[in-house]
Amino acid sequence: MESPKTAETRAISYRRVSTDEQADSGLGLEAQQSAIAKTIEARGWTVTAELVDAGISGSTPPPSRPALAQALDMLDAGEADALIVAKLDRATRSVADLCYLLDLADKQQFDFIALDLGIDTSTPMGRAMAQMAGVFSELERKMIGQRTSDALQALKANGHRLGRPIELPQPVRQRIVEERNNGASLRTIAQNLTDEGVPTARGGSWHASTVNAVITSTNLD
Repeated sequence: MESPKTAETRAISYRRVSTDEQADSGLGLEAQQSAIAKTIEARGWTVTAELVDAGISGSTPPPSRPALAQALDMLDAGEADALIVAKLDRATRSVADLCYLLDLADKQQFDFIALDLGIDTSTPMGRAMAQMAGVFSELERKMIGQRTSDALQALKANGHRLGRPIELPQPVRQRIVEERNNGASLRTIAQNLTDEGVPTARGGSWHASTVNAVITSTNLD
């Protein structure tokens, strides 16, 4: 359904990507901008501001995102009539944050539009869709988290080591354990390895904490 706003509608375009998402073409800033620009042009709206939060996680509350906070300030000041995003999860990934945005939209009388789900809170149906989308989005994330946890526990129960694989050669690991068993301090072992030019697993420096980590992981084998 077309928004009841007129051609004088002043819209704020908001985009967001986290650090991990920047390489994903489906979530990239350019893809989001393209979708938003087409809608604004089709509706005959005026772009008041194009605001971007780059490298910001979706779990960050809306008021803590610089660009989104600026958008909300502008809407509160009456400098714009609508906030538009390409995807709902660009604005919020939790029901609580979605409700926060919807309450602001009601109080400050601006529209919130999420293109991917056809959400347009200028209509009662659009608001209901926003609330339902938020509920199912949060449910999906919790289910994914639970499946990941179950899979990791199953691997652990079957004897698989969780985390990054140990890359230090077995002879070096064994030497460290033996020296420790013979009474050498962690700092002394680290210094001996450094003096002899023995590399660490990842090319860093030997420290007491590094030696202790090797001993702990070896004892867990």
